[in-house]
Amino acid sequence: MKQSVSFLAFYFLHSFSIRHSFVLLTVLTHLKSDTRMHYLLLGVNFFRSATHSGMEENMNHKTKKLTTISMLCALAFLAAAVFRIPVVLFLRYDPKDIIIVTGGFIFDPLTAALIAFLVSLMQMFTVSGTGFLGFLMNVISSCAFACTAAYIYRKRRRLSGAVTGLICGVICQTALMLFWNYLIAPLYMGYSREAVAGLLLPAFLPFNLIKGCLNAAGTLLLYKPVVTLLRRSALVSSTPDAGKRKVHIFVLLASLCAIILCILLILYLNDRV
Repeated sequence: MKQSVSFLAFYFLHSFSIRHSFVLLTVLTHLKSDTRMHYLLLGVNFFRSATHSGMEENMNHKTKKLTTISMLCALAFLAAAVFRIPVVLFLRYDPKDIIIVTGGFIFDPLTAALIAFLVSLMQMFTVSGTGFLGFLMNVISSCAFACTAAYIYRKRRRLSGAVTGLICGVICQTALMLFWNYLIAPLYMGYSREAVAGLLLPAFLPFNLIKGCLNAAGTLLLYKPVVTLLRRSALVSSTPDAGKRKVHIFVLLASLCAIILCILLILYLNDRV
């Protein structure tokens, strides 16, 4: 009996407040022994069932999140391995950042960084020929774009927040990759630092701008269909206003125009080079 009273007191002290716990125990002490034991057992059973239900729900949520992240990693790696489009010189575009930033929009920036790390690691051991330095550059590039966009979108979960985040992601990625290419590219390209500096504006700058614009436009086109599919599969929880959000035709048209413009720029750069 004393153990049950102590257990229930601890539970209510943890869950509510000292005042509420004291009132409850005062009421229990004025009840008959049998009645008191009955209510104590009810409280213990309720606590156990609620704890067990909460643990099952938490495990189910973690399993769904892990499954979704695994799927996004597989899709991002497939995009990086198969869809490699030459842009200028040796620089090639792949759409893996679209999937990485989608993971960041669904969950958080840390998830985007995790997906970027795992996909870049798989690239290093399979399709990449630049070793650890290429892995490092891929992680920096993807995180600069996806984590920046996901962070801003997390602060403002609206279309305007997504557009602002993607634009800031493109700017951050472009600026950061110009700096890192100047530092690291001579180590794996075999060029002198002066030669790499001469390629920053005619090659690295347009490549990163085209890459960022393609990723941003692709994300705006694909994010809603992907999330809708994940929600129907019960892998991602639905928000109360999820079904009320409308597709903005202007955003879709602007995204398509950006993709077409980037393709024309790629053709121009390839023809010129």
